[in-house]
Amino acid sequence: MNDADVSKQIQQMVRFIHQEAEEKANEISVAAEEEFNIEKLQLFEAEKKKIRQEYERKEKQVEIRKKIEYSMQLNASRIKVLQAQDDLVNSMKEAAAKELLLVSNNHQSYEKLLKDLIVQSLLRLKEPAVLLRCRKDDLHLVESVLNPAKEEYAEKANAHAPNIVVDNNIFLPPPPAHATAHGPYCSGGVVLASIDGKIVCENTLDARLDVVFRKKLPEIRRLLFTQVVG
Repeated sequence: MNDADVSKQIQQMVRFIHQEAEEKANEISVAAEEEFNIEKLQLFEAEKKKIRQEYERKEKQVEIRKKIEYSMQLNASRIKVLQAQDDLVNSMKEAAAKELLLVSNNHQSYEKLLKDLIVQSLLRLKEPAVLLRCRKDDLHLVESVLNPAKEEYAEKANAHAPNIVVDNNIFLPPPPAHATAHGPYCSGGVVLASIDGKIVCENTLDARLDVVFRKKLPEIRRLLFTQVVG
């Protein structure tokens, strides 16, 4: 083999090595680019997932806040409705209480009412002796119906007429001096108690109004607020 052939072979080998090196370099470059793209895609997907999770978290917070605000507004509205209903019911009771103040103006009918209240109280107590208290303004009317009340009680209870002691030292509060007056007052009626004070029957007009109002309150609310509730 002459020098020319040797040189030719060397050049072929060099070209082969260069070609192989270029192919390897290309393979490494392609692999690196693919790896880079994969890693970039993974980072992008991870960041996108993180952003989506953060958005969902904030969206849930907003939704929860909206529900809380709605619930608070709904409760506030319900409280306002209930307050308005209570105000209306209380105004009805106040109107009825004002009407009670007029009952004692008619002496004839009020005198009969006092007798009936005393008889009813005696039937509840069923005591041989009782203490009676009334308003100072009603003292003369009460004293005028004591005997008829005793006789009616004795007939209804089939018992001896009780001894009724009228308290001339302590009286029930008087009616209010005017519509806007404050403090305790009594629209009329009587309070009877056993002599030892252990059993008390409060039969004033105000006490009877309270009893009737409590008893009828569900019915009053149903009649007034059926449409509102519905």
